[in-house]
Amino acid sequence: MTDYLIVGGGIAGLCFADFCLKHNKSFAMIDDKTRTSSKVAGGMFNPVVLKRFTSIWKSDEQLALAMPFYKNIESDLKTKFLYEIPIFRKFASVEEQNNWFHSCDQPSLSHFLKDKISKVKINHISSDFGFGEVYQTGFLDVNHFVTSYQNFLFNLNLLSFETFHYDAIEFENDSVIYNGNSYKNIIFAEGFSMLNNPYFNNLPLDGTKGELLIVRIPDLNLDKIVKSGIFIIPFKDDLYKVGATYNWQDKSDVQTQEAKNELLEGLSDLIDCDFEVVEHLAGIRPTVKDRRPLIGTHYKHKQLHLLNGLGTRGVLLGPYLSDLLFLKIEFEIPLDQNVDINRYYKKMQLK
Repeated sequence: MTDYLIVGGGIAGLCFADFCLKHNKSFAMIDDKTRTSSKVAGGMFNPVVLKRFTSIWKSDEQLALAMPFYKNIESDLKTKFLYEIPIFRKFASVEEQNNWFHSCDQPSLSHFLKDKISKVKINHISSDFGFGEVYQTGFLDVNHFVTSYQNFLFNLNLLSFETFHYDAIEFENDSVIYNGNSYKNIIFAEGFSMLNNPYFNNLPLDGTKGELLIVRIPDLNLDKIVKSGIFIIPFKDDLYKVGATYNWQDKSDVQTQEAKNELLEGLSDLIDCDFEVVEHLAGIRPTVKDRRPLIGTHYKHKQLHLLNGLGTRGVLLGPYLSDLLFLKIEFEIPLDQNVDINRYYKKMQLK
């Protein structure tokens, strides 16, 4: 009997797969190549909400796990996809400067924020009010991470590219049968596609559409992430990621001229040199109304588990939530109530 069947080969599913590998748990993975959130992921990670200068949930714990986690995978796969570079938040007013200093005095934020306004000269980017520098930040090349790890698993015969059929699940006392194979557990890490999952689609996943541009800017020579109304991330070969938009009504992954114009306007306001749009991407982020992920065990079928709702912070949440779920399943360590899907099952009076 195989320990796990993982459905979904995006960040969440791959992070859980790595915990299985490191703990000598057998698994198989199925992916149908519809990962729309990976398409639009800037991959930026940081411990601070840059709009309000507040700390993200469990920031220290997430960073402490994620950095060695990705570096170990880089070592295993002999490639690079994690880049630790600073984020410079462009200030738009004296009020933002004051809010920054107020946040610098907060114990949960002081080790992430430079307590002085940076007047650094950034090529082709000006700021009358300076910048705030954020520590322990960077970006993950999400597409390279996903592709590299999927190829690794495929070559080990652990990954198959196919559509999962929910009606093919057969339940036994302590296992499930799928396509003639027996598994102790199924992990559903499907992102926005969870809405098609009859076992978990009663949970409040509320996808948020995001659009992103890949632009070529030969004269910029930027070696840091800059965040203003938009973010700009140095990628490779004079290429930069520019994003991202947020649309809570449109649930398609079709690029829109409206979002493109919004990003182009933001980029033109930020830089004063020429650029060329190379690619325009769109996807649906798996977000939740209470801004907390959805992980845990089905109220009735104890062999079925959910790993979802990573939203805009999947790079840090992927390893952290995978660890929590793995410990819950293998060692019965209770989940944090903030992320446990039981918070919704209780409201629905499901047991």
